[in-house]
This record gives sequence, structure tokens and C-alpha cells, in this order.
Amino acid sequence: MLLWVSLLVLAPVSGQFATEAKPVVFLHSPWTTVFQGENVTLTCKAFHLDASEKIKWYRWYLMEKTQSETSGNTHEVHESGDYRCQAQDSPLSNRVGLLFSPANLILQAPLDVFEEESVILRCRAKANTVLKTIKLYKNEKVLEDHTVEIPVEMLTDFHIHQASLKDNGKYHCTGVKEDDQLVSSNSVKIEVQELFPRPVLRASSTQPTEGGAVTLTCETQLSPQRPDVQLQFHFFRDRRSLGSGWGSSPEFWIHTIWRENSGSYWCQAQSMNPSVQKQSQRLQIQVKKVVPDIRIYPRPELVFEGQELVLICSVNGVPGPITVSWYSKFKLRTERKLHTSSETEFKIPVVQKSHDGEYYCVASNSRSSFRSDPVTINVKVPVSHPILTLRTPGAQAVVGDIVELHCKAWRGSPPILYQFYHEDASLESSSSTSGRGASFNLLLTAEHSGNYFCEANNGQGFQRSNTVSLSVRVPVSQPVLTLRASRAQTVVGDMIELHCEAQRGSPPILYQFYHKDVAVGNSSAPLGGGASFSLSLTTNHSGNYSCKADNGLGVQQSEVMLLSVIVPVSRPILTLRAPRAQAVVGDVVELHCEAQRGSPPILYQFYHKNVTLESSMSHSGQGVSLNLSLTANHSGTYSCEADNGLGPQCSEAVTLFITGLTGSRSGPVATGVTGGLLSMMGLAAIALLFYCWLPRKAGRKPTFDSSRNQSASDPQEPTYHNVPSWIELQPVYSNVNPNRGDVVYSEVRTVKVENKQAAASDPELLKNTDSCVIYSQVKGAYTAAPKPQLLAASPPQR
Repeated sequence: MLLWVSLLVLAPVSGQFATEAKPVVFLHSPWTTVFQGENVTLTCKAFHLDASEKIKWYRWYLMEKTQSETSGNTHEVHESGDYRCQAQDSPLSNRVGLLFSPANLILQAPLDVFEEESVILRCRAKANTVLKTIKLYKNEKVLEDHTVEIPVEMLTDFHIHQASLKDNGKYHCTGVKEDDQLVSSNSVKIEVQELFPRPVLRASSTQPTEGGAVTLTCETQLSPQRPDVQLQFHFFRDRRSLGSGWGSSPEFWIHTIWRENSGSYWCQAQSMNPSVQKQSQRLQIQVKKVVPDIRIYPRPELVFEGQELVLICSVNGVPGPITVSWYSKFKLRTERKLHTSSETEFKIPVVQKSHDGEYYCVASNSRSSFRSDPVTINVKVPVSHPILTLRTPGAQAVVGDIVELHCKAWRGSPPILYQFYHEDASLESSSSTSGRGASFNLLLTAEHSGNYFCEANNGQGFQRSNTVSLSVRVPVSQPVLTLRASRAQTVVGDMIELHCEAQRGSPPILYQFYHKDVAVGNSSAPLGGGASFSLSLTTNHSGNYSCKADNGLGVQQSEVMLLSVIVPVSRPILTLRAPRAQAVVGDVVELHCEAQRGSPPILYQFYHKNVTLESSMSHSGQGVSLNLSLTANHSGTYSCEADNGLGPQCSEAVTLFITGLTGSRSGPVATGVTGGLLSMMGLAAIALLFYCWLPRKAGRKPTFDSSRNQSASDPQEPTYHNVPSWIELQPVYSNVNPNRGDVVYSEVRTVKVENKQAAASDPELLKNTDSCVIYSQVKGAYTAAPKPQLLAASPPQR
């Protein structure tokens, strides 16, 4: 079986660098291979940083599993495998392999083999096994000088003197029994390890300054498997030995080094048993010439009356020990020595203005003295409370103006740092070296209104000015005029609100309202915002509106708003226009409907016996007409309706009578008709006088007056009339006084033309269902005149 023998872990020793301190396992006896039935004692050696701390427990592991825990550092085992140990507060050790062999012959070797050591390899047979000869093999070759051919008792030792790398290899042994049977042992691999590596020389500085100190360190590390080995060290410069020769310390101190000490340095390390000696590489050390650097500076840098002043002398490049002397040179005085000490600081507890002047220091050692450059001390006076002044181009600060903020402290040593603030927010800082104060300019916006102050500071603490308020006036922006109505279309009688508002502008703001460039009202907004003005609409209120806003910084006018006031339609008038006095089948009759008032467009609708005939839109505001080619079915009542979206209005109904064409009468008949007509006219005159007399007596105005004088009629009610046209002798039919619901009658007028005779047909009195309505029928007497029928007015039937 192949057994690996290797170095475990490198632990720290005095004066050498080390890795993490793992515990180390030692064997007693020292062999890694034994016979079955034998025991091996393991010892766990821990390396604690705190040597005074007692280790309370040790754990033992076999094949990575905990085998036991002990209070001591020893543990007896009898099983093959890899063992590890762990001490309290330490990591696990490296593995140690043990072999408990059942073979008749084994080769035993130590756990570790180090350079220059003497090593024993033991070829051992069991007690009941007798061998005639034993041979030792290295890498399958017989070591002739170790071959024996003598009767063997129980064991045979083979020696390796002063082990080195050439002894590395795989070893085993063989034996021959008395019956000439050959037996072979296990294999063991030997690796010779370094007791310690080649040392490395290090210096605290390889370019020290003349007069300084240098520490040399010879660094190496000793294997923890040989804790009893002691190392010694020796230091050299070029070929000269340094110090007293060999010593146990890996460090060598040069307290004062000079330029002549420059050279090549190296060290040696050696162990006594075994005797191993190793030498480091050479290290060049070059000593630099002294370049003294002497400086003086005050603390604090800005010195104020009443403070403590500390002068510091910085000394570099001067080999010690040194002493420092302090000198001053006041104005109009000679220089004098103030103090000498080994300290590098000089204090003036309470500085006064009289301490102004130049100061310097001198550093001295046993060889020479070095002087610093002088430093000038100016004792400063703390600043007084500053005064803040705001300078504007006008009496009022307006957006767009440039305002100057000027801050000045009347006392205080320059330079003085001035800081400007707006509502505790820092704006700008400026330093003044002349004592005239500092200024800061602002291009004003509305956000710059508020409180301002400034601070002055020359290093002794800041002083704050009193607060100054600035109110920035904002000119009004172009106002916006809004017309607020209760509905989408404004109608006569509605209340409308005119609201004018400027989005920007400092209050108070005066608003003025205009209609066609004529002022109609004004209102003030003392807190800003907008203002309103109300109107009760009439037809005269249509037109362009605008408003103006003024807060004393200029007038702004709104855009023009157009207001259209819509007038509801009045009751329309229906007029029937016929080509002759009597409407006859085949005639063309024009129905004309018109509302005297109302905003266009107006929709007109015509009705015959409450049935819609036709509708027409008037965009000009005038009435509309409908032409009918008469048939017998066109007799009856007609009406019309007008609507402009604000509610329809209906006319009074007009009745149309239509007759067919008849033959002419004889002359005698015409003569009789003329006489009847005269009689009927006399009766009609008497009835008319009686009719007019009754209202007068009752204190009422006669009805025919209103029909004759249209201006006296109710302007809200329509008047219906027929306009004469087309023929020389044509009756015109009118509804007289249609505004009076209790009196309705017809009036017949004739227009006479030369050489024509007017005659009336047989009189016939027609009566309506309303007893207050009188109908009369009159015919003009002329040859071959047809029998006409009258147009009668009646109330609307819808």
C-alpha cells in the first residue's frame, strides 16, 4: 500500500512570517504503518495567539467524522484511515494517514522527512514469521549497499544519512522465508522537505535620509513539525559583518545611518541540529543626502484679537535630536529671540494687535542649524453687524427691474465674506478686500418678493443684518373676458355675467367692461383674481364686448367677444292674397306668414285645418309665402306658425271660401241688385253706428280704431290683413281688430275705376257660432260678375 508522507502546515515561529495557525498531529511511535492489534498515540499540538488561555477540549476525526472529544491533547487509535484534530477556537489540522496492516512484512517510515536529517526505514516481520534474507528497494530497484543475507530475527533498519532531494522516491522491502517463500511489504513514498525556505532580507527604507534610522529583517519560516529547532541569523553589508555575528533575533537596527553606510546588504539563517544554513539575496540601500525643510505656520491661519496663537515649526530632513528657536521681527523694531525648546510649537495665549509682524524658527542638531522662511501675522478685527440696502430703479419694484442688494459691515478686518439670503435660502456670496462692502444684482420676477438679509464673516464668526422686505409688483397680463349665460343662446330678458380676469398681476386690479368701445361698468379686485358685471339683456345688448385690467403698472385689454342676443318670435300674421274679389277654383292664392319680431333664422309652417301644408326657413328675418292652386277641397281655415328655437308662435286662423264659376245676370236683375245693395248699405251703416256707440258708452275704444290705426294695436299681437292687388275692382278682406277676442267682424272695401260700375250681389247676412261676430257679404254690381263668398276670420283651431 502506498503511504504519502508530506509536510503538514507552516506555523509561525519567533521572527518569521507565518500562515494561519493550524494544529499539528504528532505520532508516538513515529511510524505511520504498524501491525494490526497494535496501538498508536496521537498528540494534537495547538498554536494559540493567547498562550495564557487554557484549551478546554480537543476533537478527533476519522475519515471526516467525529470520533471522540477529549480534555487532553492525546488520543490512542487502532484503526486505519485519515485522522485530524481540532483544538478549541482553532481550525482543523491537516490529515495524517495511518495503516494497521495484516501482512507478514511491513516497511515503517517516519511521518515527515526534512533536509539534512538522518532517516530510519524499518523492515519488520511478524513475530511468528522467520525470514532468511531482506532486501530494500527504491523505485523498484534494489539498494545494493542495503541488502543483507543473514538470518533475520524480528526487524532490520535501513539508514539514510543527511537526507536530501536525491533520496526522494518510493520504497518497499521483501523477504524470503525458510521455505523459500517470497514476502513483500507495503510501499512508502519519501519526500524530503525544506526545514525552512531561503530567507528574504527586507529594510524599513531602501533610500533613507542621512541621519535617519533603518531596520533590517531576515524573514523565513520554520516548519511546525520541528518546533524544537532553533534558528540563528547573521547580517552583512558588502563583505563586512554587522553587529556581533550570529544571533537569535531576525531583526537588526541601524539607529543612525549616514551616506557612507550605503551598500549591498544580505543575511544568513541557520539551524544547529540538523545543520542547515541558507543565505538571502542582496538588497541595495542608498542613503540620501539631507535636504532640510523648515517651515513655520500659524494656527489658526486667520488670527483675531483675543484668540490663542500657535506657531508651528515643521522640520523635515534634519537628523535629530534637534532644538527649535523662535524669533520675531516687529514693525520698527529689531528681531529678537522668543524661545528655545525641543518642542515644535510656540504659543501666544492672548494675541493682540501689537503682535503684528514677522516670525520664523531655527532647527539645530549637533552638526548644523537650519532657518525657516518668515511668516507674517496680521491680527484681525471681528466684523460688526452689516447693513443691507436694496436699491431699485423706481419707487416700486416691478417684474423685470434690476435691484441691487448691497451689504456692508462698518468694522472688521478684510477680507470679509458677504453672503446674501432670500427667505433663508442662500443666493450669492462675495468677498470684499477693500472694506467697501459687496453687492449683488437681481433681475426681478414675481418669486423674488419676500424677506432678505445678509451675513458678514471674516473668520471670527458671522454677523447678520436686519431683515429687509421686498415686494415685487407684477404688471397685469392680458385679461380674459368670459360671457357666462344660463343657456347656450342668450335671449332677451336673460341675465348674463361678464367675467374679466388677468392670470397675473399684483392686486388691487381695476377691471372695466366695454360694449362697442363704450364703458358699461367697472369692478375692483382688491385681493387679485377676476371681477364680474351682470346685464339684463335687451336687443340693444348685441355686439362686441371687451374688458381692461389695470393695477397701476399699465393697462391690458382683452380680446373682443361677440354677443348675439336672440329675440323670440312674435305672433305671426297670416295674409291670404287672391287675384280677385272672389276665390274661385283654379285661382292661385298666396299665403304669406310673417312675424314682426324675432331673430333669424325663423322656421315658418302653414296649416290647413290643422294639417301641415309646408314649412319654409327664413334666414333674413322676413316672412315667407306659399302659393296654392285652388280646388274645392281648399276651403276651410288656414293658420301659420313661426319658430326660431325659443318657442313657437301661432297666427290666428283665416277662413277661405271657394265657389265654382257661374253665368252672367240680365240688366234688370242688376238694377234690382243695385237697389238691394243701397238698402243693405243703409242697414249696415245703422248697425255700425250702434256697434261703435256701445263701446264708447262703456268707456272702451271702438274696435275699428285699432284696425285703422295699427300703431295703436298691441305690438306683441299680430294683425292680419289682405293687401289689394291684381285687378282694378277687387275687394280686400281684413280681420278687423283681431286682437280683441270678443269682437270680430269683416270689412269690405272696394276700389272704383273710371267707366266701371260697382254693384253688390244679393245681400245675405252670415253668422258665426260666436254671437259677437258679425259677418257681412257685399257684391259689386257689374255685368257678368260671379257670386263671391267672403273670407271670414275665426280663432285658430290648433
